[in-house]
Amino acid sequence: MFGSTELMIIVVVVLVLFGSAAVPKFARSLGQAKSEFEKGLKKPTKPDTSDSDKHTLS
Repeated sequence: MFGSTELMIIVVVVLVLFGSAAVPKFARSLGQAKSEFEKGLKKPTKPDTSDSDKHTLS
């Protein structure tokens, strides 16, 4: 995917653009979003019980 050189360049560009104070906030919110996404994947969904499933054509 990305090599170590590319990742270092990306980190430097992000630090220059956003500053060192904004990066931890961004990383924290990204981690929270990831954990919420994983919780959503683990949460079972309700089966669809609409009327269209009950009436089928023969």
